[in-house]
Amino acid sequence: MQLITGGIILLIYVAIAIGEIPKLRMNRATIALVGAVMLVIIGAISEEQAIHAIDLGTLLLLGAMMVLNVNLRLAGFFRYIGSRALRLANTPHALLAMVIFPAGVLSAIFLNDPICLMFTPIVVDITIRLGRNPIPYLIGLGTAANVGSVATITGNPQNVVIGQMSQIPYITFLAYLAPVALIGLCVCWVIVVLLYPKEFRTPLVKVELPPPFTYNPLLIRVVPIVMGLMIAFLIGLPIVTSACVAAGLLLISRLRPERLLSLDWDLLAFFAGLFVITGAIETTGISTLLFEQVSGFLQSGVAALSLVTGALSNIISNVPAVLLLKTEINNFANPQQAWLTLAMSSTLAGNLTLLGSAATLIVAEVARVRGVKLGFMEYLRVGIPITIITLAIGIVWLEVVT
Repeated sequence: MQLITGGIILLIYVAIAIGEIPKLRMNRATIALVGAVMLVIIGAISEEQAIHAIDLGTLLLLGAMMVLNVNLRLAGFFRYIGSRALRLANTPHALLAMVIFPAGVLSAIFLNDPICLMFTPIVVDITIRLGRNPIPYLIGLGTAANVGSVATITGNPQNVVIGQMSQIPYITFLAYLAPVALIGLCVCWVIVVLLYPKEFRTPLVKVELPPPFTYNPLLIRVVPIVMGLMIAFLIGLPIVTSACVAAGLLLISRLRPERLLSLDWDLLAFFAGLFVITGAIETTGISTLLFEQVSGFLQSGVAALSLVTGALSNIISNVPAVLLLKTEINNFANPQQAWLTLAMSSTLAGNLTLLGSAATLIVAEVARVRGVKLGFMEYLRVGIPITIITLAIGIVWLEVVT
């Protein structure tokens, strides 16, 4: 059973890493769901165990944050913040900073993927209006969204999982990883400026930009609720319950339910399938066999765990990597340090390539639709130094403070 299960799981992870199955219109979500069903059918995990393996708290938190993001998007909040920030820039250096830092901060508060989805069209439109090369600003946006999201439990999907499983308080998570995110955002700015010297030597010629549109009746409702949620997180109220209460309040609306519930159902389905797959790895004892040989190396320090997590995140993606490694974390002498390391390294490793995270892929795809091509190699020459430097900073920081 271990051999059969291991073979099926290997095929599932390969398909997830590729992102599709040739000649079939399957994405990562459907691959994970079909794989989960196959594992139940062959008896690798029972139906009861599969249901128990699905972390409902994680799915609820993700869903609630998506409801918040939908309301903020409909109200024009992200468009307003992005447009106002870019209007303040008087030099190319300032323009890049006004892309990187608002995107990083908002990605820490909300999920990073919606920030990229909302900010990319703004960055493309404004940079083209200003006669600038959009590429360095788009790379700054994608890398900043990943780096900024490392700061909080709600910054990205893998941190949501880690927050639920580790039960680390929101404020504690923020205190440990916010400095890594802040320094990392500065690294993103410096690397982009250094690698695109011509772009940042040319003066910025200001032009008249159209005012951002907001739907004020909804904005007036959403902003106080979001602020209340942030306060609830910071004072230590239950994260999932607080997020669900905020989402529930926002669903009391005159807007059509199908608009308010236009969530990323693919991501929720992907998580559900991965939880079952990981459950099968545990119930069949594969996880024990898998980590027997490398357990000593993994537990040798922050650097070792970061390297393994970073490598896995770029092979099978960061969320599957986190779910695969979670079974080993409680064996560490300092589990909190291990959870924080897992969050830091799985997130920062996503900047290595254009395919390393959903955030950078979203930037590339949305830009492509608007006529701007962000190539794999173009991104790679920036992604490599940013990833190496930010990971090194994260490793040193967590070694010192934890």
